[in-house]
Amino acid sequence: MPEDVTKFAKQEQEDRELEPRAEVRRMGSLTIFVIPITLVALALLVALHAQDKYSLVSPGGIAFSDFRGYGDWSAVSSARQDEILKVIVANPKMIAAYKTGVPGSGQPFPEGSKIVKLQWKQKKSTEAQFAVDVPGVFTQAFVMEKDSKRFPKTGGWGYAVFNYDAVSGKFTADATSPVDCGNACHTAVKAKDYIFHPYEVR
Repeated sequence: MPEDVTKFAKQEQEDRELEPRAEVRRMGSLTIFVIPITLVALALLVALHAQDKYSLVSPGGIAFSDFRGYGDWSAVSSARQDEILKVIVANPKMIAAYKTGVPGSGQPFPEGSKIVKLQWKQKKSTEAQFAVDVPGVFTQAFVMEKDSKRFPKTGGWGYAVFNYDAVSGKFTADATSPVDCGNACHTAVKAKDYIFHPYEVR
């Protein structure tokens, strides 16, 4: 067999042996590239369907993010109205003021005080061995924050409502909530710095 033919046959065999290795390297490089892209795409998809409720801002300029962490705040009081159960919580600054006697002492709450009224539709318990109403579907977060520079016309308090839709699992800023709720309904407790709910620890 001529020498050139022998070399050609040998080269062909080496090429065939190298092709699978090259293919493995190409697949490995492709995998390294595709996996991160896929993960990023999945993260974006989740982000699009998830909601950052703290990005919401009410028509009156109250940001839901001002009340970040309200689920861990101390309870002030509770209330019931028709078919609605309410739990009122306040931030640490407001709780500290309550404990010093505010507003019963005639002193106003300090700047930065924040209070949230969490509201549920009530329902009859099907588990308790006695008649009792319990929270059903969560519906709303009514918020107030003390900032006299921003809200001088309403006793220093800003008001907003954020509605919750249980079907979509999302909050929306209530476009109809009164910005001047301090003048519309809280004037009845102006002497208590516009706060209806007392705080007592027994």
